[in-house]
Amino acid sequence: MHTVLDLFSGIGGFSLGLERTGGFKTVAFCEMDEHCHKVLRKHWKDVPIFNDVRELSYEKLKQEGIAKPTVITGGFPCQDISVAGKRKGIVGERSGLWSEFARLIEDVQPKWAIIENVSALRSKGLTLVLQDLSEIGYDAEWHCIPCSAIGGLHRRDRIWIIARPMEDT
Repeated sequence: MHTVLDLFSGIGGFSLGLERTGGFKTVAFCEMDEHCHKVLRKHWKDVPIFNDVRELSYEKLKQEGIAKPTVITGGFPCQDISVAGKRKGIVGERSGLWSEFARLIEDVQPKWAIIENVSALRSKGLTLVLQDLSEIGYDAEWHCIPCSAIGGLHRRDRIWIIARPMEDT
């Protein structure tokens, strides 16, 4: 059974999907929106929720009695990357939280990292994401998958990045 640290959790979509496969159990969330906390607490009563990804660390997880997660997942904020946003790219205030995601991958050293974002990341930050992952010892593959590929009524491309330690490749 893989254990999951779910970052930028929203209402828990990543965890819900992973847990429904039968091979994953969420051990912690990190989400700043209090309305989302209500939904997370309803469905995962005993799973801790951390508020600020900038303050989360492997040490803090251990202090809370949380075993080392084998998977870190999340969709870091896309507002600065999206064509509907301010277009500052991955260095923007919100999308720049990617650096915290990368820091936690390096700190925790999970077997897998699953990263999701808008397809515009390809031209507004994918190179940095892949470079950061490589510098902390992770190999990654990425692909854009439209919502319509799984039965959705619209295209809405999303980029999915799967990373694992290089020694496992």
